[in-house]
Amino acid sequence: MGRATVVEVVTTGVLLQRLQRDPELAGVDAVILDECHERHLDADTVAAFLLDVRTALRPELRLVAASATTDAAGWARLLGDAPVVTARDVSYPVEVVWAPPGSPVRPPHGMRVDPALLTHVASVVRRALAERDGDLLCFLPGVGEIGRVAGQLEGLGAEVLQVHGRAPAAVQDAVLAGSRGVPDPAGSPGVSAPDAVGAPGRRRVVLATAVAESSLTVPGVRIVVDAGLAREPRTDHARGLGALTTVRVSQAGAAQRAGRAGREAPGTVYRCWSEAEDTRLTRFPSPEIKVADLTAFALQAACWGDPSADGLALLDPPPAGALAAARSVLGAIGAVDEAGRATGRGVRMSRLGLHPRLARALLDGAAEVGTRRAAEVVALLSEEPPREYGDDLAAAWRTARRGGDGYATRWRQEVRRLASAADGPGGGSGPGREAGSGGDDVVAGLVTALAFPERVARARGAGAFLMVSGTGAELGQGSGLRGAPWLAVAVADRPAHAASARVRLAAVIDEETARSAAGHLRVAGDEVRWEDGDVVARRVERLGAVDLAVRPLKSPGPGPVRHALLDGLARHGLGLLRWTRDAQGLRERLDFLHRELGAPWPDVSDAALLSRTEDWLEPELSRARRRSDLERIDAGQALRRLLPWASGDAARLDELAPERIEVPSGSRVRVEYGGPQPVLAVKLQELFGLAETPRVAGVPVLVHLLSPAGRPAAVTADLASFWRDGYRSVRAELRGRYPRHPWPEDPSAAVATRRTNNRR
Repeated sequence: MGRATVVEVVTTGVLLQRLQRDPELAGVDAVILDECHERHLDADTVAAFLLDVRTALRPELRLVAASATTDAAGWARLLGDAPVVTARDVSYPVEVVWAPPGSPVRPPHGMRVDPALLTHVASVVRRALAERDGDLLCFLPGVGEIGRVAGQLEGLGAEVLQVHGRAPAAVQDAVLAGSRGVPDPAGSPGVSAPDAVGAPGRRRVVLATAVAESSLTVPGVRIVVDAGLAREPRTDHARGLGALTTVRVSQAGAAQRAGRAGREAPGTVYRCWSEAEDTRLTRFPSPEIKVADLTAFALQAACWGDPSADGLALLDPPPAGALAAARSVLGAIGAVDEAGRATGRGVRMSRLGLHPRLARALLDGAAEVGTRRAAEVVALLSEEPPREYGDDLAAAWRTARRGGDGYATRWRQEVRRLASAADGPGGGSGPGREAGSGGDDVVAGLVTALAFPERVARARGAGAFLMVSGTGAELGQGSGLRGAPWLAVAVADRPAHAASARVRLAAVIDEETARSAAGHLRVAGDEVRWEDGDVVARRVERLGAVDLAVRPLKSPGPGPVRHALLDGLARHGLGLLRWTRDAQGLRERLDFLHRELGAPWPDVSDAALLSRTEDWLEPELSRARRRSDLERIDAGQALRRLLPWASGDAARLDELAPERIEVPSGSRVRVEYGGPQPVLAVKLQELFGLAETPRVAGVPVLVHLLSPAGRPAAVTADLASFWRDGYRSVRAELRGRYPRHPWPEDPSAAVATRRTNNRR
């Protein structure tokens, strides 16, 4: 490096755009990817593109990946067996104090954090202030947890500041500058009062999310308290919904947090977990490419010329399902062609600095409502307004217009950028385009629906809606949108294991707008299916999962009806047919023979019978039109069609698996084949003189010997052994209870009977 060297600091998003416009990076000799451990999707994409450039265009281009806690070996392999250079930093030693809760706390679930853990964190903050000097930085997973811990630190005697993505700029500036006594305008509990401004020697407690993990140095901090939790995004790719979930911090993340205590002097980190738990933490945080929405990544890859991303050098490949969902979205908005290649429209979308969905809303919305108003709504969608703006997007739009807070200022800047980009080369507004039509509610709804057509939702009562994606959605209590017939949902999340999504921000639309924005999801036609326990035939018009019009279908075709009936049989089982006792007995006999002898005796399990209905349920099944018709089909008569008539074995059914067996008394007793072994239940006296156990198909039956009253007395599969060893105890027990019945000394030589002594 020399005096003429220029060091340019840019975000990965800016570098990504530059690479797409100028792959050779003319005039650039080296690129340093800092904080590469964070594994943001843009950073991984930039690294892959740079490796492509170095391989194909600029072999002399130098690439450096830098981080204090990254997977150095993985990055070295990715960069072509690059050398790993370890440099001593300027940080000071940090003592680790293990401070686990005294009693077990519940693990995080979705967004939920056990309040007992937050109480413990507050107590560790107090302990750390008492044991160590200097300001304190406490890491918590989110804004809600920061507020709760702040509330438990009232009367602390220190200034409490809350730092997160929504914190006012004044608070963030005060933290970074090391100034004292700056109150939180939100008036959150535990924040110093205005009269404390500038209090000499007053210590600070900074409660922060992971925003302070590696990107910030907070002056004066000598103590870190780490709750051990982080928030990571999760995406439901099938429904296009995202949610944050609370997870344990990784070892790399914990190391980054601890390092904040040693930036200016020796420090201490209090970790709110045990040393044993520390060894079980994952080494690195989840890479964003594994869990995030990949639509923007897929568009960048398509514009780069590698729609499948197979040729990109990535530390982790994108999940196939997530990438397929992303490419489906791009196809629906016209960003890629059928082969996945970027269209001219897609290239333009990629250069707007927006998610492709929002780029589509800006371009198509500008044609409908004018560039300026489309840009204003898209700017609201690109950065969710503060919660105090409410959940009505049109109302939030009006608030932003007249607002003077930090969000409104950023919003106006983004509006100017988007309007300029939309009116750039190839995007002129054209005559009269700025005029647009419709009020704020109409415009907000239309632009939102263009961005998220799968989230167009129809009311189904009491603040509940159904999105065309098939996901239920619910508004909060007291929302002014609860009476709307249709919504275009801008922001929603689906908490872990929740049945419905929570609507955070939405705009009112009408059915015409819904049909227009989500028109590619409209289907119409005849529908015959099994529903609510019977065949339902109707003519439907549907927008995704939302029914627009439904009329009964009077004469459905036999094919669709048969298919619906088969679906009903698959769902509810063959019990929908009429099973008499004889029919059930026949099925059990056939099942026994199939199990013991195999072919040609048929498999009569549910699965097997459903797979060959044409062999035994016809013509009755094709004649049926509804459930009641199934219930009239004689299952026993139908089953007889499966008997092996062709081989002649069908005639041996009663020989191999007789329905009844004649016993020595002359009775013909039914054999039950429903269990693993045939069962013959018969009164003990009726088997006198029978030395050998009866057999069916070579298998000994299990004899249930009954008392004269028909109650079980003994069970045996070996009659000879029973007469010899078991009979005496049964005789002794029952002889006095049933004196009118014969109880001979030697049953094997006695005459079988079904009568009492007197009747004999």
